[in-house]
Amino acid sequence: MTSTGRFELDKDGNRLILRRTVKTSAEKLFDAWTKPEQVSKWWDPSGHNLVACVIDLRVGGGFSFVNEGFEDHPFEGTYTEISRPQRIVFSAMGAEGSVLLEEDGATTHMIVEMKCGSREQLEQFVKMGIGDGTAKSLDNLVAFIRDGIL
Repeated sequence: MTSTGRFELDKDGNRLILRRTVKTSAEKLFDAWTKPEQVSKWWDPSGHNLVACVIDLRVGGGFSFVNEGFEDHPFEGTYTEISRPQRIVFSAMGAEGSVLLEEDGATTHMIVEMKCGSREQLEQFVKMGIGDGTAKSLDNLVAFIRDGIL
């Protein structure tokens, strides 16, 4: 496993992994991931609000997040597992994504993972900036919670 300082690469498992510790409950963090009015405030790596954010929070339901300037390329996927407030699993961009929330006293450890179908897909995700972009989005999420915006 290698680390860029912003995210980890597990080349053997074709995974991109990001970790953050947030001073909030798993319930509040789960809401930040699943309520459109909250996701729209932190998702865009640039810090802009999303142009559109639609979430159908159920297994088999979908989501669509539209960043400003990328209206023709929404980030879309389908939920495959929802276990409130510990776990969200989804498929998007030909990969499986997951958000794991582990509460520890007044903080919650968040692990976000993208599991690609091949090493080539993982390398393509890194070249596309998905690791860095997701790292920035998670930094936005942590800042919004810290600053009381969510």
